[in-house]
Amino acid sequence: MQNIDPSVWVHESSYLYGKLSIGEGSSVWPNVVMRSEMHHIEIGRMTNIQDFAMIHVGSRTPTIIGDFCSITHHCTIHGATIGDSCLIGINATIMDGAVIGAGSIVAGGAFVPEGKEYPPNSVIMGSPATVKVERDNHQANRINAWLYNRNAQFYAQGRHDAWSDADFDAWMAAKSAEVLTDADLF
Repeated sequence: MQNIDPSVWVHESSYLYGKLSIGEGSSVWPNVVMRSEMHHIEIGRMTNIQDFAMIHVGSRTPTIIGDFCSITHHCTIHGATIGDSCLIGINATIMDGAVIGAGSIVAGGAFVPEGKEYPPNSVIMGSPATVKVERDNHQANRINAWLYNRNAQFYAQGRHDAWSDADFDAWMAAKSAEVLTDADLF
């Protein structure tokens, strides 16, 4: 059973199978695969799952991704939990039972082993991944999520200029001001 909010933009080349939910304002980009044969996949609101990402469940764990997250190109998320306002870098792999705390960044190419837990506001790097520094990334990660929300709205209209159209700079300034005061958290 799939529960996908009507506001979600899903590219026609993506494949979504099994029990999954995707929250308001989220987007699923080209060639994404989501499979849930035994557990469920839960994607929060305003989250983007970018090109060629693979989202799968673990043998004992569902996959849960919070609100305002960016799962970037070629990531594999396998039965893990990712808190709100996280950015998972290009080609990162997060394995079964791992937990990424809210407001964190997982660097591109990082490998997060099974069952590993990281606190909120971590910058996680390496293979196996370790916390390199702690800092609050909530606002920067939310701005990235808003950029992808805008991009998805443009793509839904057949436009590919969301980040270069005449209104972009004004939109970005207004959205950044909202994020700085948490007014974007609807």
